Amino acid sequence: MARQSGIIKLKGTIGGISFFKSADGYMAREKGGVDGKRIASDPAFKRTRENGQEFGRAGKAGKLLRNALRTLLQNARDARMVGRLTKALLAIIKTDTVHARGSRTVESGNMNGLIGFDFNISGKLETTLYATHEKSVDRTTGELSLTLAPFNPLERIAAPAGSTHFKISGGGVELDFEQGTFNFAAADSGILPLTSTATSALDLGVTLTAETTLPILQVMSIEFYQEVNGEMYALNNGAYNAMSILQVDQSGS
Repeated sequence: MARQSGIIKLKGTIGGISFFKSADGYMAREKGGVDGKRIASDPAFKRTRENGQEFGRAGKAGKLLRNALRTLLQNARDARMVGRLTKALLAIIKTDTVHARGSRTVESGNMNGLIGFDFNISGKLETTLYATHEKSVDRTTGELSLTLAPFNPLERIAAPAGSTHFKISGGGVELDFEQGTFNFAAADSGILPLTSTATSALDLGVTLTAETTLPILQVMSIEFYQEVNGEMYALNNGAYNAMSILQVDQSGS
């Protein structure tokens, strides 16, 4: 694959060369490869078909998770998040010891591989928010607790330049990968000032379905704002917002 240079940037196909724009800029590559019909039927490509099936399953699972977390995710994501998430889910699929290769699933793998996943690589939660928090999942009641002890925002938040306020959110989601459905709930602190005055204790717990047997993910995020003439504006369109998966509970699945 080659990078295009020069003033004129091309898109499309010319003489067997495909020109396109990616996150890395304008690129060019030669068309080619094995015929799709052969891949779909030739026994020599059985492993290729199996890999393709599991890659597709990872992509579908990633889309479900993104849709489930959309309320929080739209303010804390980077340009490569989709690919990074698909890669993480594919790695989880490969830990499935129940199903045969090609039929392995996310929910049958070790989903703990998602713990610590940052949706915005430019704003990681662990290097942005240093406040102490406690979390737990109660499948019997469906309650996901998330509490932060009082803290000094100027000391415990690595805020980007220009920010005057912040908001911390907690969320929980139960995912049905087979049916393609989810149940999501979230709570937030409200917009708080970035000052040396300690916050009150923050309760960001949510409630999902009692006694659910579906995998549960718990997330936390922080968003930054700038106050101008009494109005709050998202700082740099969310470029520095952070969101991470705190814990995974799939014991009921």
